[in-house]
Amino acid sequence: MVGGVGAGDSGRRDVRIATVTITQDRAAELACSLERLNALQERPEVIVVDNASRDETLAVVRERFSATTLIALERNLGAAARNVGVQATKSPYVAFSDDDSWWSDGALRRGADLLDANPRLALVAARILVGSAQTLDPTCAVMAESPLGSVPGVPGRAVLGFLACGAIVRRSAFEAVGGFRPCDGVGGEEQLLAVDLADAGHQLAYVPDVTAHHHPARRRSDAGARRYQVMRNDLWFSWLRRSFVRALAQTASLAATAVGDVHARAALVAALRDAPRILAERRPVSRSLERDLRLLER
Repeated sequence: MVGGVGAGDSGRRDVRIATVTITQDRAAELACSLERLNALQERPEVIVVDNASRDETLAVVRERFSATTLIALERNLGAAARNVGVQATKSPYVAFSDDDSWWSDGALRRGADLLDANPRLALVAARILVGSAQTLDPTCAVMAESPLGSVPGVPGRAVLGFLACGAIVRRSAFEAVGGFRPCDGVGGEEQLLAVDLADAGHQLAYVPDVTAHHHPARRRSDAGARRYQVMRNDLWFSWLRRSFVRALAQTASLAATAVGDVHARAALVAALRDAPRILAERRPVSRSLERDLRLLER
């Protein structure tokens, strides 16, 4: 173990890993998350990147969490604000959280140990428990049954996706592929990063003994906007990385859905508006990776 802490060193900071949380206008939720993150046994460096909040978020962090590194952005960068947080740390590994999620004690150390032991491993996708009932997130249930097999030396399953509220990344691999795209906003932004990491030769694994907690609001005021961005980003991803046949099929599918769905219609219009720029960046994945993606769609 290089630069880490042992099992009996819970009072020392694990310098291998930092946490990065992005937020906007959710001061109360963020405060709850930061209380949990700052109380972790690993004592990670905690970084908050604020996407131009208009509420009391900045004041709450400055007054109540002086040990937290706060980066206040002048404009909303969406998911790409995580890139700013990653750039602010020298830790080799970074654990992402949302402003309504946090990590279990020991989870960050476990993730860092796995990354230490497996140089090709670039991302650990955690088991995410939702709400006070600690229900397994449905996406985690899908990842647990991934048909891609296992990663040698790593428990769990090989995956080509993750949830950003519960993922630990190798900083060097994350930065090498460019992190999150600035134009993707928040919603479905993980897919492109996951596939770019795999296409660069890295491994991604869902590891159920690394645990994060997510306590989303019962009703989100931005649910419609989030759904629109997910559909738009899914289509952009197909145009950027999938085969011509799959990209065409995805476009036709969204067009059919758009007939009776206002959010799908908005997503299609937005995607088409930026089509020239997106297609200019098109770089289809390898044939083997395309086969894996198709396998996951069955």
